[in-house]
Amino acid sequence: MTDIIFLDGGLGQEIHHRSSNPNAHPLWSLQVMYDEPELVTQVHYDFIKAGSKVLSLNNYTATPQRLQKYGNPEQFSNSHKLAASVLSQAIKQADINRCEIDIAGSLPPLVASYVASEALDFETSVENYKALIAVQKPYTDLFLIETMSNISEAKAVITALTEFKEHALVGMTICDDFSNTLRSGEALELAVAEILATGASALMLNCSYPEAIDNALPILAASGVPFGAYANGFTSIKALTPGATVDNLTGRQDLSKKRYAEHVLKWLDLGATIIGGCCEIGPEYIRYLRDELENNGHHLVSARQSGILTGTFNS
Repeated sequence: MTDIIFLDGGLGQEIHHRSSNPNAHPLWSLQVMYDEPELVTQVHYDFIKAGSKVLSLNNYTATPQRLQKYGNPEQFSNSHKLAASVLSQAIKQADINRCEIDIAGSLPPLVASYVASEALDFETSVENYKALIAVQKPYTDLFLIETMSNISEAKAVITALTEFKEHALVGMTICDDFSNTLRSGEALELAVAEILATGASALMLNCSYPEAIDNALPILAASGVPFGAYANGFTSIKALTPGATVDNLTGRQDLSKKRYAEHVLKWLDLGATIIGGCCEIGPEYIRYLRDELENNGHHLVSARQSGILTGTFNS
């Protein structure tokens, strides 16, 4: 029996799809949370009931840069506090033992997803990530470094985390053209080497085609550290330029729950032990995946239960 760290799915997209506002905001699911916090609680609840053991805060777009450009920067602290509050309410409603799950803070790209050229310089990034870590730290068990499109920004997050001695899992987003490169064009092999040199002890690929992850994951498998993946279900991310909204994106019609699970089983065959879903992978996918994994003899656990966090950015 293999212990699998079981993440939730595409939180932001699920919240967006359920919103009463048909038009997406540049702050995405964060704006929905301001307007309809009870909806966000329900989405968290559904992921918990689907079997997720690592629950992400709904604060992906609550970075200083995005709030400055698209919202109210004075809401920085309150946005993260609200994200923690609605998740805590979902945990209470689900009547689940808090010790059995993790609450994960989000450390995303500061300015824009997928577009490496929008990343800030290294030192500015470090300082902003320190602010994000500090504001989330009281509510979280670990952090998910998510959708890193370039090496410099990933290393900036890790540098900030090291100062706080906080735990994290590192997720990189890769091109969907089977080139095994980050969205920046940097080779995945180089990214793995440089990120591991900073002290990271667990790596993931996220928010990319599952087929591209199939192709690239052997590189993570060869790294010698725990690894995993959580893919998206978009037809393409090319239309999500800086300032654009997810209204420009569409979900795949050919990626059924069964087909997604088939990709995940391939990752497990390579030795992956961290699994979940990204955009367009909703609670019904996670529930189906839970059943498939358990039927194949796997044990679904939180990151803390797995012991993977020992030593992560903690030296």
